[in-house]
Amino acid sequence: MKTFITLILAFFALPLSVWSQGIIEKVPPNYIRTVIFNSGNSYSGVPVIELGSGLNLEFDDIIGDEANYYYTIEHYNYDWTPSQLVKSEYMEGFDNVRIVNYQNSYNTLQLYSHYRLNIPNEDTQRLKVSGNYMLKVFNEARELIFSRKFIIYQPLTSVAVEIKKSRDVRFIHTKQVVNFSVNSPDFIIRNPEESVRAVILQNNNLKTGIYNIKPQYNIGNELIYKYDQPTAFWAGNEFLNFDSKDLRAATVKIRSIEVKDLYHHYLFRDQIRAFEPYTYNPDINGKFVVRTMQGRDNSIEAGYVWTHFALQTTEKFNEVEVHLYGGFNNFILDDSTRLEYNPLTGTYETARLFKQGYYDYKYVLLRKDGTLDEGFFSGNFTSTENDYTVIIYYHPPGARFSRVIGVGNQNSVTISN
Repeated sequence: MKTFITLILAFFALPLSVWSQGIIEKVPPNYIRTVIFNSGNSYSGVPVIELGSGLNLEFDDIIGDEANYYYTIEHYNYDWTPSQLVKSEYMEGFDNVRIVNYQNSYNTLQLYSHYRLNIPNEDTQRLKVSGNYMLKVFNEARELIFSRKFIIYQPLTSVAVEIKKSRDVRFIHTKQVVNFSVNSPDFIIRNPEESVRAVILQNNNLKTGIYNIKPQYNIGNELIYKYDQPTAFWAGNEFLNFDSKDLRAATVKIRSIEVKDLYHHYLFRDQIRAFEPYTYNPDINGKFVVRTMQGRDNSIEAGYVWTHFALQTTEKFNEVEVHLYGGFNNFILDDSTRLEYNPLTGTYETARLFKQGYYDYKYVLLRKDGTLDEGFFSGNFTSTENDYTVIIYYHPPGARFSRVIGVGNQNSVTISN
């Protein structure tokens, strides 16, 4: 009995960095493409929206048979463990209903059914509390097809964010440090050392977030976070991009076009940028935008294109994997993003099916131990432009769920010493 109690206490003593992964999002199958999940202003990463704001989900089923899909919404604590709330406590209305808004593609070589879900709607009328949420999509057999996380906050505090250069001279040219403060003149925060946790996201990517950040100290109603390495991110480099809005015309990035079963776009070879001087190249921080010049309705008239990538390396890297990386698939690494080495050309190559549009991407290295190295090919430069989001969670002792009481945003163009 004593051993059992010791294990239980040890479990609850785990830091949030261990807990932070919690429930994992279900990756869509290959026939589900171009998942857009946003609040109207972001096309990748986790949506972070204010309580009362709307949410939009869109996706394509390239089987195109008008299959039936259903959705549910679940509430979670800051560590992505299920909260103690029952559905009626965090939702007005109900879920577990069919997505009825869908259309078939028009004038495209690749047939698909395009689905759209807006929240709130006549069934799910309102989400009533802040916190972490998961939207799950099921098929008619009630099998989970895919899921996506989102976060709702209530602006009970103000969060001021600053981006600084690292105070550690080893990283002064390669890392960006996030400092911030939380001011709550009208909201009483009890025992902030134990009840308040902060999460920092770079470019809205939950998978590379920094978790379990406690305040260093407080001055009156203000919590201060002026860490160095604990809140430092590798700065990375600007994303590469391509634009396939015109199926039949090559652009600055597209080298050649072929028409087979579908259109095939061959991009110019990319080079390793890690050892080149930093060059500012405007990007949208990993996001994407669906658009077409061959129709008026991007949702159902944009076609699908096989896009071919090539990364010049001259040699094969052993016991590692090279992947495409970006918000086009929610920063997931899988078989569809993996590149294979071609000894005849000295390049890592792959082809992936994309809906017409503008896409950011980069090449990353996945090591054998599962470690992701985003800067291996592109480098890390302090001058890189990144978006940062700071999310403040409040879970006082005895509370039945975690609240999100503030969100702050800043871009690294404001970086200072």
